[in-house]
Amino acid sequence: MTEDIRLNSSKLGTQEYWNNFYKREIENFHDNPADTGECWFDDSDAELKMIQFLINHLNENSLPFEKEELKIIDLGTGNGHLLFQMHEDMDEDCEVNDQISLKYTGIDYSPDSVKFASDIAITKYEQASFEFDQVDLLQKESEFLAKHEGEYDILLDKGTLDAIALNNEPLEEHDGKIGMEIYSRQISKIMHKDSILLITSCNFTESELIKVITENGTNNLEVWDQIQYPSFQFGGIKGSTICSIAFIKK
Repeated sequence: MTEDIRLNSSKLGTQEYWNNFYKREIENFHDNPADTGECWFDDSDAELKMIQFLINHLNENSLPFEKEELKIIDLGTGNGHLLFQMHEDMDEDCEVNDQISLKYTGIDYSPDSVKFASDIAITKYEQASFEFDQVDLLQKESEFLAKHEGEYDILLDKGTLDAIALNNEPLEEHDGKIGMEIYSRQISKIMHKDSILLITSCNFTESELIKVITENGTNNLEVWDQIQYPSFQFGGIKGSTICSIAFIKK
């Protein structure tokens, strides 16, 4: 059970908060096209570490599958910054970039997020393959999840589960469970065997994140690899302020 690691509810877990947030971001971008919004977890270099993690596995041919087209989806894409940066870094640092095609998709439940990311893509990355779509990952009968069943090779989450876990409202269509409890079963629908979910969290410890994603080891997701961050020790316990873990679908 995950009740013992529930987070306190916060406005950061509501769609209304993020709609208003991205409305302001869109206004700022239209006033100043150089202002493409915030980069979450920038102080820990999480975004760059996530990107380099994937580039290293591509360069070493160590992903658990081989494909000529790699479909990457950003869950809770926000301003799309993670995908845009990944596109730029792949061009520069990925040794096999000319051997594979990369298709980037970003989804978010905020329509204003999707508009913001789309505006940036059109303005700054017109030649790249980016698609953005409004999707509620927690919707039980999601058309997007059904349409793209088993489709994506790499799934990215940089703080989206963190935000979902800040909302403890029971979901009637999921028999009263909260979003955090049904997150992994929802996203696994668009994963195929050996798909990778790379997720970064600042709200969960490593052991808590594993517990939530694998549902206490009862589903078909398990730890595949992880990113190392500087650690600290307090009270005899060693830890980090952030964790990034890659899960594989078996």
